[in-house]
Amino acid sequence: MSVRTSRYPGFYRLPLSERARWVAEQAGLTPEEQAWLNSGGLTLEEADHMVENVIGRFALPFAVAVNFQVNGREVLIPMVIEEPSVVAALSHAARLARAGGGFRAGSEEPLMRGQIQVVDLPDLSVAARAVEDLQEEIRVVAEAATPSIVARGGGFRGLEVASFPESPVGPMLVVYLFYDVRDAMGANAVNTVCEAVAPLIARATGGRVVLRILSNLADRRRAWAEVRIPAEALGTPELPGDQVIRGILEAQALAEVDPYRAATHNKGIMNGIDAVALATGNDWRAIEAGAHAYAARDGRYRPLTQWWQDETGALCGRIELPLAVGIVGGATQAHPLARVALKILGVTSARELAEIMAAVGLAQNLAALRALATEGIQRGHMALHARQIAMAAGATGAEIDAIADQMVAEGNIRLARARELLQAWRAQAGEIHKGG
Repeated sequence: MSVRTSRYPGFYRLPLSERARWVAEQAGLTPEEQAWLNSGGLTLEEADHMVENVIGRFALPFAVAVNFQVNGREVLIPMVIEEPSVVAALSHAARLARAGGGFRAGSEEPLMRGQIQVVDLPDLSVAARAVEDLQEEIRVVAEAATPSIVARGGGFRGLEVASFPESPVGPMLVVYLFYDVRDAMGANAVNTVCEAVAPLIARATGGRVVLRILSNLADRRRAWAEVRIPAEALGTPELPGDQVIRGILEAQALAEVDPYRAATHNKGIMNGIDAVALATGNDWRAIEAGAHAYAARDGRYRPLTQWWQDETGALCGRIELPLAVGIVGGATQAHPLARVALKILGVTSARELAEIMAAVGLAQNLAALRALATEGIQRGHMALHARQIAMAAGATGAEIDAIADQMVAEGNIRLARARELLQAWRAQAGEIHKGG
């Protein structure tokens, strides 16, 4: 089901229980699913079956970003993340985007690339032609290995052959298989296909097959998102919107010319995308690998977003990157909270999930650039970070916010100061209790 609205002014001010109740109502969560949010969802027995050598579980905050509109649909964004300010910044950026109608997003068919490496070949060109002539036989063998994907409309979509006359181990041929994996992330399916067709390729080429594995640079499985925000929506009490836009474009320009800035620029984008991947049980490491490789696809590392000002003075942005994500198989179904996250999102296909994640990445970048162009990145970030420092000092309950607020007011957010304040707080509380 789709949420009625993702807009809730002051959502962060609600008590935790009220936030959870509202999201459960919007997403139609059952009492059992709501209980999983409280317990972490994953039992020790389930954890023990997911990976080897399990000795416990590791919890991270499960949050939602609000205010999102993607392709005209209201969306709540589930996020699993430990870094302060990300969720708040994302929700604020999504609110700004509503002034221009929200995010528009799209994606390509879910094509994954498999690689089969062939060595010990007497003639690369002859071997390449032999593989190209074998496409129909390869299709039959490949699709026989993954009948469930074929039944859902996926399957073999062609191949390419790359010759490498020189390498550290001599000449080699690489066969790229393109496979439509539908709503799966696709790693297991593509690996299965590569294993199945490898003997056929070995016989046809007369060579020796070595690697048979997918590539995480899923550059034929890209998603994109765009946004247009009127200048007046971006202004602050101190700066008019056109000056904010100028600062954003100047920050973007630095990322365009300097890979040291581009790396941090893209890291901020992945703050949002990775958090959604974690929440939904997707492989954030594969997504990261693909995104950063795509950012360097022309030989120079570049930002994943573009920002410009249109003829009306509005700020326009676009992101495009490979997003190999799924809504079936693996942890997306094995982890109870991943199922809850997908239900909160209300997605019905892997492509829709990828499109929302692209919008999240664009929104996260907008939030970061706007902060850099106005008050600076540290102001809001450190205010939220102060709570973590207070907790690290041993504060609990009401002590956390009191100590965090005092450190922010002082501009002194350090563990040593938190410990001093905690000691003073507890001493004062003890005196009050004693005199009480």
